[in-house]
Amino acid sequence: MKILYGAIIVIVVLFIIVSIIGIFYLGPIVKVGIERFGPQITKVSVLVDSVSVSPLSGSASVKGLVVGNPTGYSNPQAINITNATVSLDPYTLTSNKILIHSIHIDSPEITYQIGLGGSNLNKILSNVNSSAQSPQASQNNTNNNGKPASNIEIDDFLITNAKVRVAISGVGGQLVPLPQIHLTNLGKDNKGLSTVEITRVILTAVVTQTIKTVASSAGTIKNTVSTITSTLGNSLGNLLGNK
Repeated sequence: MKILYGAIIVIVVLFIIVSIIGIFYLGPIVKVGIERFGPQITKVSVLVDSVSVSPLSGSASVKGLVVGNPTGYSNPQAINITNATVSLDPYTLTSNKILIHSIHIDSPEITYQIGLGGSNLNKILSNVNSSAQSPQASQNNTNNNGKPASNIEIDDFLITNAKVRVAISGVGGQLVPLPQIHLTNLGKDNKGLSTVEITRVILTAVVTQTIKTVASSAGTIKNTVSTITSTLGNSLGNLLGNK
């Protein structure tokens, strides 16, 4: 009987050690996931400096998230997020649907660059739409074991103090303030939304607001007015036409 008790104690201790190790490495695991699946969905580079997760408190932060530009655009990045804070339900991290109470992105910089093929943001959004409709979308929504990845619910998504850098290829840009972007109840139903679907919804809102802001500010942007004005109508029309 003493041997049995001893074995149980050893198992419990090992379980606690493994749990602590899992919590310690959860941030780096999320970082690897972002840098693995991000490029598969957007077809551009996605890099993260660091991710910290506290399952006990349900808080997380993402620092230095950079989304690259598609091929053919001179600016190295399309979106630069210095810091994003997340509040989530830690008990859903291993469930079929991860519940995220809120995501707040403050002071990101978005580059709206116009090239011969249109804008960089519309190109990235087109890539995401293609990913969502392709047979590989189901593979993008699987974990390392080949099992279906968890869907996601985001109750509150907020971007504040964003700035848009407007440029045409080979020409420097000018920063324009972007109104806040606020989305609620994403994936609120029982199933939730896949990573690809969440990305498409959020990026569509960002691109739409960016185009409207740049269009309304075109008169203040020197040296790019004529090019921006001629391109924005087609970009916004194509975006709304794809919905």
